[in-house]
Amino acid sequence: MKPLLKLALGGAALALGACSSVGSENSGFSPYSAVPVKRVSVGDGSMIVSAPRPWNRHRPIFFEDVRQVEDWTLNGPLLDGISFVTGLKDGKSLIRQRRTASQQVPIFRSNMTPPEVAAMIESLYRVRGGSVDFKTLSLQPRPFLGANGFQLDYEHLDDDELWRRGRAVGSVINGKLYLILIDAARSHYWDAVLPDYEALVASAELKRA
Repeated sequence: MKPLLKLALGGAALALGACSSVGSENSGFSPYSAVPVKRVSVGDGSMIVSAPRPWNRHRPIFFEDVRQVEDWTLNGPLLDGISFVTGLKDGKSLIRQRRTASQQVPIFRSNMTPPEVAAMIESLYRVRGGSVDFKTLSLQPRPFLGANGFQLDYEHLDDDELWRRGRAVGSVINGKLYLILIDAARSHYWDAVLPDYEALVASAELKRA
């Protein structure tokens, strides 16, 4: 959670520049749209966050057509990304996958514990992202959206031989999964975008009915 955009790109590497060029209007069709520096709704619209600086919203790649998920990137999905999971229901998956596939990413269950959600995220990287090494650095309690949530820190090595770091902060509220996930190249980009991520997590609120 690209935060997971990168995982879906596989070998189709994109040569992306800085934020100003990712969403450039002069490049013709672009899968990116600018995220303004203000409060915006993400995913299915049930979560609201405040972007600390302009980011770029990317059309779904990794989480294919799952409307509860939205992806942002600053410098391109191979380098950094943030995913928002908003109200994923019991029995639903973070990705579209064929029932006949030999390897399956576990579906979300409303009674999942934080370790089980962490295992689901690891499976996402190994099965769909092709990670050859995945290390859980820590899993600890952390309040999120006014509920008792969790923070998962991890790092992974993919077949492009680049180490990346990730963090997922989430909670299960009324049986639905809410999650904000960052994934970035461990060298330079992680430290550069982590403050933005933490600002987004701190600003996150559920939209009132």
